[in-house]
Amino acid sequence: MTNSSQTRVWLITGSSTGFGRMLAEAVLDQGETVVLTARNPQQVEDLTAKFPARTLAARLDVTNPTEVREVVKVAIATFGRIDVLVNNAGYGTLGAIEEVSDEDIRRQFDTNVFGALDLTRAVLPYLRQQRSGHIINFSSVGGFVSFPGSGIYCSTKFALEGISEALAQEVAPFGIKVIIVEPGAFRTDFSGRSLVVSDTQIADYEPVIGQYRQWVQDIDGQQPGDPKKAASAIIQSVNNENPPLRLALGADAVNAIDAKLKSVKAELDAWRKVAVDTAFEGVVVSGIGG
Repeated sequence: MTNSSQTRVWLITGSSTGFGRMLAEAVLDQGETVVLTARNPQQVEDLTAKFPARTLAARLDVTNPTEVREVVKVAIATFGRIDVLVNNAGYGTLGAIEEVSDEDIRRQFDTNVFGALDLTRAVLPYLRQQRSGHIINFSSVGGFVSFPGSGIYCSTKFALEGISEALAQEVAPFGIKVIIVEPGAFRTDFSGRSLVVSDTQIADYEPVIGQYRQWVQDIDGQQPGDPKKAASAIIQSVNNENPPLRLALGADAVNAIDAKLKSVKAELDAWRKVAVDTAFEGVVVSGIGG
């Protein structure tokens, strides 16, 4: 079957729950086509039954490179194209930097960074050939502002933002847009079922992260953000001719990012003379350094 209509084909990872599920439902409701990927595709069977001509359910563990390549091939074979890649699959780890195990750190990066990177690299040749498309990478307010107790999680999102910022500039000449989504606290299962809490808890860190650890767990089911409204905002950004590179979602995300920007600017200004007075005498510095 080929996609004879001009409706977009979306490939959404982690589409069985949370943001991925809400976005998939919203896209289907507006008449577009979705490749629904999940580690357990049975969880999206209701959507494939409701929209049989415009859905494809596929098993995908983003940490499995073979499955990543296969799902892209099947999507292209079925619908002839991919227009919007949504790297949504991911989860959080809670614990101080010293507390989280080596295994948990690597698993967190494998899913949140390398999984998204593998899928992006697998889809890019098709988007370049089309000279169009969108790549939506789910970051977090924690991809711009790091918090004690979630440094490992935040570091994966910082990495994803660095990749996305460079990628946006690399693919702009081909008509491909990159959008980094930075949600605050939304009512998904992020703080519940999807959250990995470190088994090791060091007493010294309790005054620093204990309150944050408790807040993350207590807010589960009480988050202010509505995932349906987030899905609508994402679709609105994709439909815009000039979408934002970063799309913060939620007043909490906007406020935290705004405060970080002001803090960075104040510190940069306070240390400006020390910073710039490091060149060889007579050398004028401009452009990229580092």
